[in-house]
Parts: sequence; structure tokens; C-alpha cells
Amino acid sequence: MAENLIYRKRVADSMLADKLEAMGAVLIEGPKACGKTTTAEQQAKSILYMDDPDNIAQNLQLAETNIKRLLQGDNPRLIDEWQIAPQLWDAVRFETDHRGDDGLFMLTGSAVPADDSKIHHTGAGRFAWLTMRPMTLWESGESTGEVSLGRLFENAEKVDGESHLALEDVALVTCRGGWPKALNKKSQKAALSQVKEYYEAITRSDISRVDGVSRDEQRAKRLMRSYARLQGSMAPIPTIVEDLKTNEPEGMSDETVVSYIKALKKIFVIEDMEAWNPNLRSKTAIRTSDNRYFVDPSIAAAALGLGPNDLMNDLNTFGLLFETLCVRDLRVFAEALDGKVYHYRDKSGLECDTVVHLRNGSYGLIEIKLGGEKLIQEGVDALTDLADKIDTTKMKKPSFMMVLTAVGQYAYKRSKDGVLVVPIGCLKA
Repeated sequence: MAENLIYRKRVADSMLADKLEAMGAVLIEGPKACGKTTTAEQQAKSILYMDDPDNIAQNLQLAETNIKRLLQGDNPRLIDEWQIAPQLWDAVRFETDHRGDDGLFMLTGSAVPADDSKIHHTGAGRFAWLTMRPMTLWESGESTGEVSLGRLFENAEKVDGESHLALEDVALVTCRGGWPKALNKKSQKAALSQVKEYYEAITRSDISRVDGVSRDEQRAKRLMRSYARLQGSMAPIPTIVEDLKTNEPEGMSDETVVSYIKALKKIFVIEDMEAWNPNLRSKTAIRTSDNRYFVDPSIAAAALGLGPNDLMNDLNTFGLLFETLCVRDLRVFAEALDGKVYHYRDKSGLECDTVVHLRNGSYGLIEIKLGGEKLIQEGVDALTDLADKIDTTKMKKPSFMMVLTAVGQYAYKRSKDGVLVVPIGCLKA
């Protein structure tokens, strides 16, 4: 894998253009340093940086006394870190209403406003929402993109693609993450240091600054380590508390854990996954709890203090973090296809790691495995068992079933059961 990557156009670029064409304003949300501002800057005709140190005091004063001044400029106008002055939301909504035009404003933010008492309207009918995440392997140039998720929904009869990633490469990108600043670094050490510093910023300041509630740095680190250990599971709060008691020198109460998790969600560090509820042939109790995930696998690696070599020596942990990497990429691709990613598990223990479900009712079932015949077969068995349970008289049959792997040079379709086996290194939207 090349040390210096030339990455591709972001998936969010075309999504943003479409939303600007359709709506008066677009709110771009996502974790800090994932590329929101850069993406918006490329389509902006004028820009206001609310947190510019030279102007922040002036900007906040204008937000209180003459907020329309902040909205003046060529359109689309980008207002970066708008949540610093939450009243901008209603001002943009009002301005959009009265101008009666589309593509007027873009708002970017890496946190939910701490004080939402200054927001009086939902923005429905005026705003579109766009969630950005760290870069996918396709965007960073590490996936060949020869297998298109969108095309599989149209026709999954034939699949063909090649991956250039070895297991060592996948370990590196899992620990490095999809942070734009980590790409094109001269050394692996420099690239990996980006997420370490991001993790430190989360636990030292961001988790408290988001809502003005002082939170302990060491408690934040303990909670994030526990969350990392429970990646991909439906662990309830008591289970997280018990994990903290077992693995950490000091436990935390249920209420404290909930408070810390809410704060991490507000800064888009945590992004849990909802359960899928299909029509089944027989009555089966479906588990409805969310699955626990960080927005990027590198955060889990940083929380656990793990690097690429550690993952290569602990394939069980590697498998858990690789699942988070795949979930990140699938979420980006699914949203570009007007869809969403879910998980499935029922009372019998049958589960499916991810279900990509589009608004038109089409869906694909995907199991995530590091690779190897044994693990691939386990994934195939889970997929076919679930497909057999679905009542296709009440909903569509799956557009495809896929085992998404870390290793394997080629993508192919199994002749016996029609399940696709696709390395993550050749997937795109």
C-alpha cells in the first residue's frame, strides 16, 4: 500500500450539491476533523468562520444584536461551527423562508448546541441534513472500487473486483482511521499519531465543552475503553457498568455512564446502530436494542492503546474493530444510495452484522468477517438462515447476500448458494 495517497472526491460532495439544489439550507454534521468544512468550502460562495479567534467575540456580539449581518454574503453562504451561536438556526430558517430560494446556506458543526433554548423551530421544510463521517477506503484511495454497492442492488448476478490490501494493510487503516489529516503523512507513526491526539482532545476537553458539564478525563478514558471492548454488541448500560467494574480500577454508576455516552454522541464520536425489523415467516422475538459503535474504528484502537501489530497478534479484537471499519464505510455508501444500515438479531441467537435497507424497500444482507474459508462459511450460514426466515410475500427478497472480508484478492459469487464474497478493498458506493 502506498505511503502517500491521492484520495478521491468525497461521497458527500455530490450529496451536498443535491441537497443545496433541493432545499434552502443544509446542516452538515459529524465528528471533528472528518472534513465537513473542507467539503462545504468547495461549494461555498462566501464563508463565515464563527470560531475564528480574531473575530469570535465580534461574531457572538453580532449574533445577539444584529444577526442578519452574519448572514450577508454570496450564496451558498457557509457558516462554520454555527452551534457557537445557536440562534443562527432560527435566523437562517427565517431568511430562507423570506427569500424563497434554494441553496442559500450551509451550516457545519462538530457538536450539538450546548444551549438549544435559543432554537425555536425544527427547520422542517427549510433544512436538509447531511451526516459526514471519516473517509471510507474508497475515498482514501485504498479501495479499488471495482464492486459498487449501488450496482449490486440493480443486478447482483455477476460480481468482479480485485483488492490490493493485505491483512497488514487493513490493520493499519483500522488503527489510522479515515481522518483526512492522517492521510499523506510521511510516516506511519505520524499518521497514527493523529487519532491519538484526537482521542486525547475528546477526553481532556471536548466531552466537557460540548454541554458545559465538567467530566473527568480518566473516567472518560475508562468509559471509552469499555465501549471499545463492547463494539458491535447490544450491551445495555448495566453491562457496560459491570465491564468497568471488572476491567477498570474504579467503576461508574449507571447515571454517570449514560451522561458520558450522551456527551460522546453529541460530538459524534459514538454512532450506535438501530435494529432491523423484517417480516418473518414465523413469530420470532427480534432484539430491538442498538448495537454499540464508534464512528471510526481508530477511536476504539486508540482507547485500547492498540496499534497495527497488536491487531495482527489478536485476531479476535482485530475482527471487532474491522467490523466497525466496515460499518463506517457501509453507512457512507448507504446514505449515498438513500438508505440506512441496521443490524439483526433474534431470540434464537441468529444475527446479521449489517442490513443495508434502501427507502424503496430493497435491502442487502451483509456479514463481516476477516476472511478464511471457515469464517466465510459461518457468514454464509447466517445469511442463508436469515433469508429463509423472511416472508417474501410481505416484503421483497434480499437484493443480495454478501460476506464482506478483510482479506482475499478477488470478489466472487459462490455457485452453491449465490452469496457474494467481497473484500473491503474493492468496495464503493
